[in-house]
Amino acid sequence: MKFSCDLSGTSLPLKHAWEHTVGSSRALLALRADWQQQLERCHRELGFRHVRFHGLLNDDMGTLITHQDQFLYSFFNADRIWDFLLSIGMRPFVELGFMPETLASGSDVVFHFRGNVTPPKDYVEWATLIRKLVGHWVDRYGLEEVSKWFFEVWNEPNLHAFWTGTQEDYFKLYAHTAQAIKSVDSSLQVGGPATAMNAWVEELLGYCEQNAVPADFISTHIYPTDPLGFEGANTEEQLANSPRHLMRDQAKLTHERARGRPVYYTEWNISSNPRDHYHDEPFAAAYATKIVMETDEFVDGYSFWTFTDIFEENYFPSVPFHGGFGLLNLYGVPKPLYRAFQLLHHLGSEKLPVEGKHETVDAWVVRKVSSLTVLLTNHAQPRHEITTQVVEVRLTNAPRPRAAYIERVDQDHANAQPLCQIMSAPEYLSPLQVEQLESTSRLVKEQLGWKYEEGAVQIDVDLPPHAVAAITLEFGSERPDEGVRA
Repeated sequence: MKFSCDLSGTSLPLKHAWEHTVGSSRALLALRADWQQQLERCHRELGFRHVRFHGLLNDDMGTLITHQDQFLYSFFNADRIWDFLLSIGMRPFVELGFMPETLASGSDVVFHFRGNVTPPKDYVEWATLIRKLVGHWVDRYGLEEVSKWFFEVWNEPNLHAFWTGTQEDYFKLYAHTAQAIKSVDSSLQVGGPATAMNAWVEELLGYCEQNAVPADFISTHIYPTDPLGFEGANTEEQLANSPRHLMRDQAKLTHERARGRPVYYTEWNISSNPRDHYHDEPFAAAYATKIVMETDEFVDGYSFWTFTDIFEENYFPSVPFHGGFGLLNLYGVPKPLYRAFQLLHHLGSEKLPVEGKHETVDAWVVRKVSSLTVLLTNHAQPRHEITTQVVEVRLTNAPRPRAAYIERVDQDHANAQPLCQIMSAPEYLSPLQVEQLESTSRLVKEQLGWKYEEGAVQIDVDLPPHAVAAITLEFGSERPDEGVRA
């Protein structure tokens, strides 16, 4: 398999859109010390800048409840979360939901934590809550800060599990919410429709334009398993029938429908199953790397769901590797996908054109000031043929490299789960076992040989199934970690 890249070619920007936001389960978990420790690590090592979660307005947060027949507003718990985020250099992507019981028109709930998914019985009181809440944050943190946040109205209102009202009811909720936020200050950013499967984008924008309702950005969700739906098919079957470039094609379509507005995918993963063994395996690392590199040009933010297995939509698990959505397991041990995101974070911001095509192997060349990285993946969906490939990469119009090294994520590299199996898959890990798994999960830099002749560099590498490999060539005097995107 041969790829080539002319280093004198015109580069395109690599925005690192996947670093804009990362997801989490629900607001109350953000008050846990281990949740906070894991998020700080993800910010520091992977570059995530915002975090999004459900349930900010749930009764367990105490944001609005009825006490002695009177409304009682309390923003203390939310403030504690925002205080922490700002202290580590992050910001919230604020999902406004679910419905406080005292405002709810019904009793339908979702998830273990019983988020109320009914429309408000009084839209004016809902708007008052939003205005008070956002106004409080502007008073506390300052308009300059809060104007950099994102306010997203609800979560997946096109699914009955998350919204018992109609599309018209959601648009009414959106209008009251957006107008309440803008009444605090016009510079604050509000958007939606936060739908599953890219739904209602054109309909929301049409409604907003016809009714003079602000929409500063578009947000929606997508999973490769969406075409078949979650019910009636297992993950293997869903992924086997999911088109190879589905995520890229859907991001491009949403970009075209957004009418010039920024597009934020506020949920995505390699599957929508919260107990999926693929999430813990190198398969996810190769697939997700391919996805983010293919979608970067079409989106402004691409929020992976989620950064941690500290997660309880259905119940709170205890098994260290149980197929959870997270990049980190319950104990904070990185999965292969975490290490892939770590490789991605260290890429530069200039993407050069690459020639070559293969059924399972993809290649990208990304440049920094005095180095470049050749990023390779070998990925196929389940039930599709995949084998180890010998990959040749030829870089023309290149200076002679000073050094070269390779970092790998695959079955035998940066993959702690096999060691956990050797440990007899304990349900609870000791501190020593956590340390051993952490060590096994680490990326390793290995020196790599190359050929140089007449201004061309040739690199040859074996790429096993479901692998990610980052080959870095250094040309100047900088250390490899200098010039990394913040």
